[in-house]
Amino acid sequence: MNTAGWIRKWALLSPERVALKDDNHKLTYRELNRRINRLAHFLLAKGVRKGDRVAALLQNSTPFLEIFFAVSKIGAIFVPLNFRLSPPEITFVINDCTAGTFFFDETFGPMLQDIRKDLPIAEERYICVDGSAPAFGRAYEPLLSAASDREPSIPPEPDPESPHIIMYTSGTTGLPKGAVLSQRKTFFNVLNANLYYQVSPEDRVVVSRPLFHSGGLLVDSLPFLYKGGTVFMKRRFDPEELLRTVEQYRVTVMETSATMYRFILESCDPARFDLASVRCFFTGGEQVPISLLRAYAEKGILISQIFGQTETSTVTWLPVEHALRKMGSVGVPVFHGEVRVVDEKGQEAPPGASGEIVVSGPILMSGYWGKPELTRDTIKAGWLHTGDLGIRDEEGFYYILDRVKNVFISGGENVYPAEVERVLLENPMVAAAAVIGVVDEKWGQAGKAFVVLAGENTITEAGLRKWCVERLARYKVPACFQFVDEIPENAGGKIMRHKLRE
Repeated sequence: MNTAGWIRKWALLSPERVALKDDNHKLTYRELNRRINRLAHFLLAKGVRKGDRVAALLQNSTPFLEIFFAVSKIGAIFVPLNFRLSPPEITFVINDCTAGTFFFDETFGPMLQDIRKDLPIAEERYICVDGSAPAFGRAYEPLLSAASDREPSIPPEPDPESPHIIMYTSGTTGLPKGAVLSQRKTFFNVLNANLYYQVSPEDRVVVSRPLFHSGGLLVDSLPFLYKGGTVFMKRRFDPEELLRTVEQYRVTVMETSATMYRFILESCDPARFDLASVRCFFTGGEQVPISLLRAYAEKGILISQIFGQTETSTVTWLPVEHALRKMGSVGVPVFHGEVRVVDEKGQEAPPGASGEIVVSGPILMSGYWGKPELTRDTIKAGWLHTGDLGIRDEEGFYYILDRVKNVFISGGENVYPAEVERVLLENPMVAAAAVIGVVDEKWGQAGKAFVVLAGENTITEAGLRKWCVERLARYKVPACFQFVDEIPENAGGKIMRHKLRE
């Protein structure tokens, strides 16, 4: 089940087939495998061993996947970091997983210079992937050139249950939590995707979603490399450039977020581009407006939805042949995985009745890193509770109604109110705070903060926004702030968010 073995085998079967392409590099499977081997040798020489954590703060690029496969090859654990996180958030994550090696893009060098005194990483373990390495780091290409491209001497197959990836997702407690994904989970996620994408070696996919996300890595990229296809990576999302790539390289599968699909319609006309090579369009990761699906359908483009989360990856998918008839549905359960809708007592709800969506099977995470109690609260009797409210119709198709938890999605990114509230309450001028998601024309949803000031303190909306910008990723910063006399709470001290939405 070792993912790195896929590249080695395709390097034998189709050595000259293009595996990866970004704005600056193009690699065949032979070239990719050799570079993975070189990096694996470097990591082993630096003492990185099975189970060690290796962090990466990178934008979409061929080195991102080189690092992922090299870390996988030696049995270490890959920790991709959201490059939108603030310095305090990155500091927390690195210390939480105790990563000992850190790969980063040059653009993040100044930020790392400021926080590295608080990180458990030796100077020689900082590797700058592009541009000029800062004084505290090493340059990526020279260390690859100095290493052997032969297959490293390591056990060929790790334990299927061994940790493979730790993906951090914002926690309802206000701090990020690391979902531990095993080798087995990755493998079955890829098998599922191969079934619903119907992948072949002739497929070409363009990846515009960030690779640090489960969607960008496990859904958009790995299934195609498993089958010997070609992955085109976009470092930044530009609607016209994305469609030009689809047209130029005859891309066959396109998946991106609803927000990105919306930006495409707003900034350019898809009819200007030859998209005839695309046999299926998919979207997932956030709520998808029916109006958006209809707008594309009117242009002859049927978009199918998938549904999942970091802890599970994809759990349902809508077959293309049902995209019009079942518009708005997230589809049926994936082949390797079970899905139910349960009521408050944990009993399976009948068709048409709403309840929480729960998931079981080999696609589940192993648990949250260092958080056994939270793991037990999330996975009960083999079923992972997603916190999402949905229904199943008479034909077995699922629909997402709302979120049981308070999380909302802004521009494809999860935002947890507790996390934003924690930052607001750190301000000495703030006595109480509550955050909800409200409709936003540009981002789908955005945060609205209700704030009670402490005593006679005064602070402006601009002041609070600046406070948040310095401590949170931009997408988590509330779009608006409302000063109130009190936050409505129930007898148990829980915020009554429905009152705030009225």
